Amino acid sequence: MGRSEIEVGGWRIRPLLEGWVGLDGGAMWGVVPRVLWESWTPPREDHTIRLAMRCFLAERGDTRVLIEGGAGRRWDPKLHERYRLEPVGLDAALSELGVDPDSITDAIGSHAHWDHIGGFLRETDDGPVPILKNARHWLAKVEVERCLEPEPARRASYRSSDIQPLLDANCVHTFEERTEIAPGLVIESHGGHSAGTSVVWVGDPDSQRAVFWSDVLPTTHHVQPAFIMAFDLDVHRSFQVRRSLFERAAEEQAIGLFYHDPKVAFARIERDGNRFSTHELD
Repeated sequence: MGRSEIEVGGWRIRPLLEGWVGLDGGAMWGVVPRVLWESWTPPREDHTIRLAMRCFLAERGDTRVLIEGGAGRRWDPKLHERYRLEPVGLDAALSELGVDPDSITDAIGSHAHWDHIGGFLRETDDGPVPILKNARHWLAKVEVERCLEPEPARRASYRSSDIQPLLDANCVHTFEERTEIAPGLVIESHGGHSAGTSVVWVGDPDSQRAVFWSDVLPTTHHVQPAFIMAFDLDVHRSFQVRRSLFERAAEEQAIGLFYHDPKVAFARIERDGNRFSTHELD
């Protein structure tokens, strides 16, 4: 049984499941042959893989930071079925941890794809409103821009209705390359998967840190730099980012936080000769 929480640099980090999504296995694995990936992430009859949307709550003192928002419940039946959505909801997931949504001080979207920020909103008679009404919502500036005006080839990955209500509520805070939103909690925008895909570092670089991988490393099985999803916008950039960050995480022995892995929340990356491997925390 994996860990239910960790502590790094005075931060307590707990996973919470916002729901499940089904994405095409071939798209999730890109050029990796099916004979390899189907044993790691077994596909269903419709060739989709059941993937977690696992957010993380990082707490230190009065600071409560929610990393990622999930897909939410604001879906018409056709798209709900297409993406095999099994929503839990952010408010329900927080409730399972005994956490009041109003107590969240900051919320981070690693990028603005619908399965990462759609869950920050709930539907009301007056339209979508933030679930975390007291939180600053952090996103790379380019991701906000892409969500409002997506490129044609990536239009299906973004919904302007996921960002506009947050902008209307004046709760969106943007950054360009790197920002420290609290002591020991840093967001870095690297791109590759999308124009501004970010990772989040939590803890002390001189002792112990955790890194939230987002879609830079969607599951523990995508750990080789060349295992790049077909969803990635810039394959060359993705390879560079993945190789550099994997080396950095292995050198630091950082604890990885995994969003889409259906089973594993926490695992470390290690060098394995010229390759990498992941090892789940006991």
